[in-house]
Amino acid sequence: MTPERQRLIRLLFDEYIEMYATRDARLLTRFSDNFSGFAGSSDQLVKTRSEWLNITQQDFAQVPGRIGIELVDFFAQDWGDDVLAATAFFHIRLPLEDALLARETARLVVVFYREGDDWKVVHSSTSIPFGVVREGEVYPMEQLQAQNRELQALVEERTQALADANQRLQWISNTDGLTGIANRRHFDQTLAHEWARAQRAGAPLSLILLDVDVFKHFNDHYGHLAGDKCLQALALTLAQTGARRDGDLAARFGGEEFVVLLPGADMAAAGEVALHIQQAIQQLALPHEGAPHGIVTVSFGVASVVPQRDDTPDTLVRRADRAMYRAKQAGRNRIELDGGAREPPSADQEGG
Repeated sequence: MTPERQRLIRLLFDEYIEMYATRDARLLTRFSDNFSGFAGSSDQLVKTRSEWLNITQQDFAQVPGRIGIELVDFFAQDWGDDVLAATAFFHIRLPLEDALLARETARLVVVFYREGDDWKVVHSSTSIPFGVVREGEVYPMEQLQAQNRELQALVEERTQALADANQRLQWISNTDGLTGIANRRHFDQTLAHEWARAQRAGAPLSLILLDVDVFKHFNDHYGHLAGDKCLQALALTLAQTGARRDGDLAARFGGEEFVVLLPGADMAAAGEVALHIQQAIQQLALPHEGAPHGIVTVSFGVASVVPQRDDTPDTLVRRADRAMYRAKQAGRNRIELDGGAREPPSADQEGG
């Protein structure tokens, strides 16, 4: 085949496919009176030009928007002076959400026949491996749309399942496995966030650090399973009485230590929260033979700061820790405020 004939075949094919893709009505004038062919997914041979014109008009009406033709391969064939042929493999991209047909490879065979000074399309055969179309369709639109709906539903289901799994994973990564309240990781992240916000707003940020008194003796005497149940009961009480406002956070700090973070609360408000927690824990009356009062008690350290530019979140933790240490040194079952201010012990605390 000469290069000139090859260029002619490609020119004829490109003209044909462009008119088809753009739904150009001038394509109707390009078919020979001797036309025959197969349309899309149809398995019926069309034997007359008039029947093919009806199918083409039906095609344009069914999908009026431009169709994307992504050529994969092309073969030119010279069948004689008056007959040229082109075979093309391509992807069809319909103007709708089509995740199925666009992946299929369609095949088009076009035969051009010279009639006088013009080249007419004498045969066109399009093969779309997507099953036989329904009555009145050129493309299997109803089937495509139904399968797309099924695919969309599946995607939404999988997306929701993934979101649920991620949420569950996030919850697990932020939750203490034993007590069910926030873990140290979550506390550290929240403290950093609230510290920055309080620093911008010039607002107070308070922290209560509490430690179970002589807990080692509790574990040695009652066993570690009983110790776990004790921590679980204390964590529940802490979450119910300590973190009562939106933004408050109760967390397990480590071992038998817990924290309550109170954004926006000053020292007086934080001290009141600590007192409520202390009273609630005393009301549990969990037996502890090794404790001075025969029940589980807790020592508290309370600190409150308005974060300054040169301060860090560790500043708040260190202050609460020092206050809690003083509570331990002063006899346990006490609430100590940062800065040396000590809450007067209640009657059942005196002598402890």
